[in-house]
Amino acid sequence: MSEQRGPIRVMVVDDHPMWRDAVARDLAESGFEVVATAGDGEQAVRRARAAAPDVLVLDLNLPVLPGVQVCKELVGANPALRVLVLSASGEHADVLEAVKSGATGYLLKSASTEELLDAVRRTAVGDPVFTPGLAGLVLGEYRRLASDPAPAAGSDEPKAPQLTDRETEVLRLVAKGLSYKQIAERLVISHRTVQNHVQNTLGKLQLHNRVELVRYAIERGLDDA
Repeated sequence: MSEQRGPIRVMVVDDHPMWRDAVARDLAESGFEVVATAGDGEQAVRRARAAAPDVLVLDLNLPVLPGVQVCKELVGANPALRVLVLSASGEHADVLEAVKSGATGYLLKSASTEELLDAVRRTAVGDPVFTPGLAGLVLGEYRRLASDPAPAAGSDEPKAPQLTDRETEVLRLVAKGLSYKQIAERLVISHRTVQNHVQNTLGKLQLHNRVELVRYAIERGLDDA
């Protein structure tokens, strides 16, 4: 019998009550389980730890504690948590800061309800979701970081872990920005198999999420292969 998962557990954090309530209502009406909401950063950290959502829908501009700090604290304590930033700001610095703090995706508040619902579903399975145009910005930043000279590591640098051919193939497609579904279709394997390959690769490379995996792949030129 196949494993039956319950609804995706979501928490909504925004300091505007009407907006927060509207997003929570849209999610609940679409079958998500809204386990908590919060209106400031401190409250968000406290309630997220108690409610244990799968996905945190997070505004960056919060009173008491900024959104990036909320993201950093919660993802640092629980790397399995997926964070989808939902912000009015498309400023490049805000996007990059959010991703570096552990956010899986970044959506502008101008997105439609359908785009938001799809983004939460995809975020829950680990797909990086970005408002069009922002994904290229994030990949461009990782390319820039990858081209910076690496700090001197000496001769005791550990040997790179050995990935299987299929893991390398999946990693290459992840680096190109394909979703798990697209990778599964491209390689004619199941979505679950793609997830397993990514999890195995994360474990071997001692990385925490897909964003770090993309950076690793880009540093090795896999996205151009």
